[in-house]
Amino acid sequence: MPLFDTRVAAVLVRLDRNPFHHGTLGAARSLGRAGVPVHVVAGSPGEPVARSRYVRRCHPRPADDGPAGVRRALAQVSEALAGAPAVLLPLDDATAVALDELRREPDGPVRRFLVPEQPRGLTSLVADKAALAATCRRLGVPHPRTLVPADADEAAAMAASLGLPLVAKWSRPWLLPPGSGLRSTVLARSARQVRELHARGAEAGSPLLLQRYLPASRDGDWFFHAYCDSAGACRVAATGRKVRSWPDGAGLTAVGTWAPNPAVERLARGLMGALGYRGVVDLDFRRDPDTGAYHLLDFNPRPGAQFRLFSDPWGLDVVRALHLDLTGRPVPDLVRSYGRRFAVENYAALSVLASPRPRARGYGPSGGLETAWYAADDPAPALAMARAWTAHLARRVWAVPRRVWHAGAGARAPIPAQPSARATGPRPASAPPDSSAPPPSSAPSTPRR
Repeated sequence: MPLFDTRVAAVLVRLDRNPFHHGTLGAARSLGRAGVPVHVVAGSPGEPVARSRYVRRCHPRPADDGPAGVRRALAQVSEALAGAPAVLLPLDDATAVALDELRREPDGPVRRFLVPEQPRGLTSLVADKAALAATCRRLGVPHPRTLVPADADEAAAMAASLGLPLVAKWSRPWLLPPGSGLRSTVLARSARQVRELHARGAEAGSPLLLQRYLPASRDGDWFFHAYCDSAGACRVAATGRKVRSWPDGAGLTAVGTWAPNPAVERLARGLMGALGYRGVVDLDFRRDPDTGAYHLLDFNPRPGAQFRLFSDPWGLDVVRALHLDLTGRPVPDLVRSYGRRFAVENYAALSVLASPRPRARGYGPSGGLETAWYAADDPAPALAMARAWTAHLARRVWAVPRRVWHAGAGARAPIPAQPSARATGPRPASAPPDSSAPPPSSAPSTPRR
């Protein structure tokens, strides 16, 4: 009997509009190389992933986000597959949450696909940053102190309580409107910046969270990837260390290495068991340099973009484990390949320019290097990425002098003449204060935990 059931296709879904999402390409290559037909629902047919020889068909991304758009997209893919069963894999949080909601529909389109039997509502619970902080407190999992301000004054008070700089993040970042300029996570350095972010809460679509900042330290950033099967067993699981990230010191993994970390693995497995989690998971941890404890920063209920770091000598990874399990095939134990490295070419280059010295060491003898975009058996996506990335950087560079020009034009604009004191006369000392001025603010309320 062949290892993979190649009669069962895989459908990869991503609502995120980022054309440089290398995790999508990694999943397509992993399953395609195993002989599994791969269908991709993502951005546009012009994306680099659409150039891959391992993508059987690229379906258009739904016009609207959320469950309604995913419902229509899945119905169209199911029709293209003539109703044949297929493994369904979300590649971003927005899609994972939408699928979690659609699974509750007894006759919904998700029922036509193979998905892990996840406890109802668990995906939405762990993806929501505020709910995750509360869950960590309940289960005793180390997590940076996180507060939820009710108004701008409380936000400023909480900033003083947590200390600056602090991490400001939106509870449900997948709701951020495209083109708004809002980022899912910001390192806030002043109370004014915190107030300004809080004022955009309605636009962001979810509450603003303020979180204690754990400073980056050498070898302090780790991640855990796993696939938990229907019985809760995580035979395919591993820990990795961030060697480089973008943005530097706080962003996604630009270069990572497969390395053992028993403390992180113990924490992660304990959390999976307590929640009853099923499916693919990606957890981010950072060590507190003061206490040495590892804190959970993010819980992603889907593959991390760097999941191909944890591909063993037989090609097994979390995405292949998902397909094997859902098609009734046995899932072997992952063979540890410590020292293996993974690099994302475009982000690694930016990281080197920003900080030539890496924040973390490699681990042991090299177990090989896999690049996110270039592959000898599938070079077309790397060429497409290089062209798109060059155009993207050119637009960013061109935008700088335009902003400077507009700023200078504003500074050169004539200032309207103001009435002189001689014409209006000075305000009498006994005159009442301007009634339009805001009253003095009251003492800030006690921060809520």
